Amino acid sequence: MKDWPAMAVPRSEDVPQRQQDSASSLLTVLIAFAANLLIAAAKTVAAWITGSASMTAEAAHSWADTGNQVFLMVAEKKSQKGRDPTHPMGYGREAYVWSMFAAFGLFTAGAVVSIMHGIQQLFEPEPAADFAVAYIVLAISFVLEGSSFLQAYRQARSSAARYRRHTLEHVVLSSNPTLRAVFAEDSAALIGILIAFAGILLHELTGSAVPDAVGSILVGVLLGVIAVVLIDRNRRFLVGQSVTPEMRRLTARMLLQQPQIERVTYLHMEFVGPSRLYLVAAVDLVGNYSERDVAVALRGIERRLEEDEMIEEAVFTLATPDEPSLFRDENV
Repeated sequence: MKDWPAMAVPRSEDVPQRQQDSASSLLTVLIAFAANLLIAAAKTVAAWITGSASMTAEAAHSWADTGNQVFLMVAEKKSQKGRDPTHPMGYGREAYVWSMFAAFGLFTAGAVVSIMHGIQQLFEPEPAADFAVAYIVLAISFVLEGSSFLQAYRQARSSAARYRRHTLEHVVLSSNPTLRAVFAEDSAALIGILIAFAGILLHELTGSAVPDAVGSILVGVLLGVIAVVLIDRNRRFLVGQSVTPEMRRLTARMLLQQPQIERVTYLHMEFVGPSRLYLVAAVDLVGNYSERDVAVALRGIERRLEEDEMIEEAVFTLATPDEPSLFRDENV
């Protein structure tokens, strides 16, 4: 074993720091919670004063977002628990479970209520008044929602830079469901405010409640689309989402650059939580050594990889001579 070069595992700039991401996610959720709580209360009062269908839909939207932030805070807390005998891969997938609850809440408390109220207003319109109150509340809401969105955008952009991705692409592909949920909900909130403003303005200008009711329905449809996307992304990670081809190539390059490893014939990487990976690989080691030396070498590779906080567990086995190489050093 003394002639076998030691394996050094480089820490790539493309690999996020789990603790930093968790702290950023928690701050993002707290800011979103505080903003949505204030906005929900203001919109509820404005909806009661004005009788606007669009404002009622926006109030339901903001209350749904406020409740969702509670689910996301629970997701952050529970997913940080370490491994134990009953959960050998840790509790990382708790983040996707609670984020799924938040997405269902957005669909039922936001989308369904908004659409139903809009349809009701189409058939039984109610007179609206005090439009100035609605405009003031919407303007304040836009500022508060914008502040929350900027925090989510800063976190997404910083994380995306490490992966060399576009910010929106990273939000969709990220293993962090909290970041994705807050980013999507704040984006929907800003668009929803603009829809509500247009509906209320047309209501005032035309005297017809139809644009206001249509605005409520459009807000509901927007929330429904966002909720379905979030549910689908969480479902994918719960059932076992693999890494992107870029991350797979990065890992293969890292392995093939090690003096001990000659070939990689099998590589399985699966997310078991936000920024947490389960890695299984079959490799061909350089030289011919005793069974004992090979076993020690493989365990050493596993332990060194697990020093990286993104690797929850690494399992290595030997490749057989007839297995083709998945990667070649010059191609990754």
